[in-house]
Amino acid sequence: MSLKEKIKVFIQKYRHIWVISYALLYMPWFMYLEKHVTSGYYVIHSPIDDKIPFIEYFVIPYLLWFVFIAAVFLYFFFTDVRGFYKLCKLMFTGMTIFLVISTFIPNGLNLRPVFFERDNVFVDLVRQIYRIDTPTNVFPSLHVFNSLAACIAIRYSENLKKHKVIKWSAYILAGLIVLSTVFLKQHSVIDVMAAVLMAYVLHSFVYETEKDRVLQWKKQKVARGEYY
Repeated sequence: MSLKEKIKVFIQKYRHIWVISYALLYMPWFMYLEKHVTSGYYVIHSPIDDKIPFIEYFVIPYLLWFVFIAAVFLYFFFTDVRGFYKLCKLMFTGMTIFLVISTFIPNGLNLRPVFFERDNVFVDLVRQIYRIDTPTNVFPSLHVFNSLAACIAIRYSENLKKHKVIKWSAYILAGLIVLSTVFLKQHSVIDVMAAVLMAYVLHSFVYETEKDRVLQWKKQKVARGEYY
């Protein structure tokens, strides 16, 4: 089978791959914001931020976020189409809201340390992150929101209900990722709380609303004697 034929078969089998075309909207928009939001933005800050120490070791869970999100995304893509659509609906809706907020309310942080008390490989990694990632467009935190979205998808997955080790490992990693955003001074607690609130509200529409519809449908079936 030629490469072209293999690609055709793959697309036919995984028709839901069209969903990732969202990147064609998200990436140019995000890169535009990163390039143009450089000054005059609203500085997000909470007094709590000043009490949180900088701990470079949290760079490990911070970087594991990329692996975590990719792993969850690919798991649902290849094993659970319905769950994949829900995950994408939740994630992409939140990511779009983030873009809209960043466009109309440019925001950023002044939390990053100027000098580091220690010099080690973890600090070097943090320096690299600071060089690559600007301290702007931070509200709400997508590191936090997407981690929570992944955990929500895992929680509602029928296939993963029996795999408690996998579920709790994911929850613990997500918790460490959330903590890493504030201990690395990449986000304010305000960004974190906004992401938690957004995840809660959107999950109610994507998961709980459908859950209620299914329960109502089952009750109707039972009432008609068609469901046992």
